[in-house]
Amino acid sequence: MADPKLSDVLAQAFAAEGCEVLFTLMGDANMYWSEAMSRQPGVRVVNARHEHCAVAMADAYARATGKVGVASTTCGPGFTQIMTGLTIAARANVPLVVFAGDSPLLASFYLQQIDMAPLAQATGAHYIPIRSLDRALDNVREAFHTAALERRPVVLSVPMDLQKQAYPYMADYIPSADYLPMPQRPMPDPAMVERVVAMIAEAEKPVIIAGRGARLARARAEIEALAEASGALLATSLQAKGMFEGNPFALDIAGAFASDFARECFAEADLVIGIGVGLGAYTTESGYLYPNARTVQIDTHPRGLWQGLRTADLHVIADAAGGAEAIAAALAQRGLRKEGFRSAALAAQIAEDRPDRKEFAIAPGLVDPRQAMLELDAIVPKDWDVVIGGGHFLGIAMTHLRGRAPERINVVCDFGAIGNGLPGAIGVAAARRDGKVLLIEGDGSLLMHAQELETIRREGHRMLIATINDGGYGAEIHKFRATGLDPALVIHGRGDLAAVAGGFGIRGDTVTSLGGMQRLFEAHQASNGTSLWDIHTDDTVVSRPYRRVHYGEA
Repeated sequence: MADPKLSDVLAQAFAAEGCEVLFTLMGDANMYWSEAMSRQPGVRVVNARHEHCAVAMADAYARATGKVGVASTTCGPGFTQIMTGLTIAARANVPLVVFAGDSPLLASFYLQQIDMAPLAQATGAHYIPIRSLDRALDNVREAFHTAALERRPVVLSVPMDLQKQAYPYMADYIPSADYLPMPQRPMPDPAMVERVVAMIAEAEKPVIIAGRGARLARARAEIEALAEASGALLATSLQAKGMFEGNPFALDIAGAFASDFARECFAEADLVIGIGVGLGAYTTESGYLYPNARTVQIDTHPRGLWQGLRTADLHVIADAAGGAEAIAAALAQRGLRKEGFRSAALAAQIAEDRPDRKEFAIAPGLVDPRQAMLELDAIVPKDWDVVIGGGHFLGIAMTHLRGRAPERINVVCDFGAIGNGLPGAIGVAAARRDGKVLLIEGDGSLLMHAQELETIRREGHRMLIATINDGGYGAEIHKFRATGLDPALVIHGRGDLAAVAGGFGIRGDTVTSLGGMQRLFEAHQASNGTSLWDIHTDDTVVSRPYRRVHYGEA
């Protein structure tokens, strides 16, 4: 019996690592390995139409499942396409392995040759080259181990001629999971707990902000108990939105997306305790959101300096749940229980708070995007995953969606790049496979990768796509207007996106007035496929965050 080729052996190793879905775009350097992956039991291969989208799909899949996402590209131009996707994954600490086929080792010239190492490393990804049969499986194991342990993307570079070589060794592959340390909850130093307790004892108006780390640690109950004991109000970072839904003392998102009333509360705070959150420039508005507060950061890896800011006055190394629990226990032991911010009157004010009350004159045939978001939120069930792309509309979506669990809210804005919503929704759909996915995306961002509508149809994914179509690039429209410049260069008109969707075999509808989405949603639910709603919005409506940042509105 002939020895298997390295491409087959590598595919078997990826399957042994638990890869269930491969997102790929095939070329000369990765096609044989991708084909070998398609033959592995339990592995689905999703063929993207753009390499960036393959990585974005794998990124979203990893975020939705908590598993290591797997993507693949060919060499040269196939690899250079994924620089943005790798950077996003690196900055968001997403565990990802990218099988990057490389140019032949023995070729004296190859048109698509490029040095991958500096490109991969510039994005923040780890780079592992496979250059010998002897080390190939060790390299695969190292890639998955690094991705899972360090929560970062790893590029595994494999020359195409090496993939075709016979693999003569016989050995059982030991997956990286066998080498990973068991998950543990770091508990805080008792001396640090005492210092936090002393700060709480002195504080009159504390606020607790929870971030992605707290969400992943499922620390809601422990944090709410600490907030109740200390009299603190609750808020979250963008990535933990929804964590305290239903709590009468929760202010939703801290930072630029905060409501006017929430900002008033933050301005009065004399102590801010960040739990599982970076306390970076956006969450603190570069330090200006809490002008009178001392700060504490509780995190497994706290940073003293981040995004050019001093993150806290006191740093406590601890798991989010364990840290909050230990501090609450210390408060109880001392019989210390404070009212702090909390009162029935304040709870009533929070209940009556609205994200944005400003009125705009809406042109005929267009809708207010804020009202469109409220209508969407009312009709789409709360157990659906919501994927939100990047752009001006993000500030509207994140402030108007309510009652949704944080693990069902998927936002990709870690590099400030647009064009990630559509592939991200495919990644979430591949993870869930329940047809309960709502994508909220801008027209410019959608059109950047509209070719993936074909992927949705071909793969049989079922989702609802709500396109907030302001006829151009909304962020730039508002920035031009704010500086007195003519935005004509970034206003492109509203093409017929419903017809575009129809061309890919997807149901498309145009929305030019409010009140009809319930009927459209019922039609979507009665179908077996994807629907795209082209919602024509008025570009004169400026989100509350943009009015603050770009127009100087208080």
